[in-house]
Amino acid sequence: MAANVLANENIWFDKCKYDDAEMKYYSQMHDSVPADTPVQNTAWNPPATQSALQGGDGELCARVTTLEKENLGLHKEVEKLRLTLSKLELRLSTVEESLGGSKPAVCPPAPTRAQPAAQQPVEDGDDDIDLFGSSDEEDSRESERVREERLRQYAVKKSNKPALVAKSSILLDVKPWDDETDMGKLEECVRTVVMDGLVWGASKLVPVGYGIKKLQIQCVVEDDKVGTDQLEEGITKFEDYVQSVDVAAFNKV
Repeated sequence: MAANVLANENIWFDKCKYDDAEMKYYSQMHDSVPADTPVQNTAWNPPATQSALQGGDGELCARVTTLEKENLGLHKEVEKLRLTLSKLELRLSTVEESLGGSKPAVCPPAPTRAQPAAQQPVEDGDDDIDLFGSSDEEDSRESERVREERLRQYAVKKSNKPALVAKSSILLDVKPWDDETDMGKLEECVRTVVMDGLVWGASKLVPVGYGIKKLQIQCVVEDDKVGTDQLEEGITKFEDYVQSVDVAAFNKV
């Protein structure tokens, strides 16, 4: 009965034999492989064959040592950062406490005190009644009088100020009949022309040709009183000496 029960169970009774056979197989394989032959896959090698890789373990150990040193350095840096952060948090909490402690000191009660003063005129409405008239009307009348007085003074000052007189500078060319004309007498006749707002200036004789010279004379006139037509008419009346009069230049002064 017990044999039948064990026959139905999935038990590998001979596993130890197969393990011994596998170990012998790998040991024989290791003895047949040269020492300098690289091992392609060491994951499935038994402990006996892994001894061939001890030559590369030194480099691996060196790299592990280097990584451990770097890890230790990183741990130190992280610890420094944590310490700095804790200091900053402590300072921040101190500042917040100092600011929080100063806030209750600021309490402006001024708006609450101003409310009764603003409501007082509403309660005492009889005080706003001016039985004898307000003084604002007198102030407005006084300011109006002062303004009118200043306007009057400005108008008087402006009327007394001399008006700007527009003047012009004119250069005239007075031509004689011929070379026998007495130019001195001609200039004398021209200067005898007198008008209000006319001032004669310098003069000179300018050759024209064939021994004939013309008289060039400067004058300043007031535009509102003297015109070029009046000048030409006053000079050309001396027919014995003057042939024609031309305006050579006209400039505003």
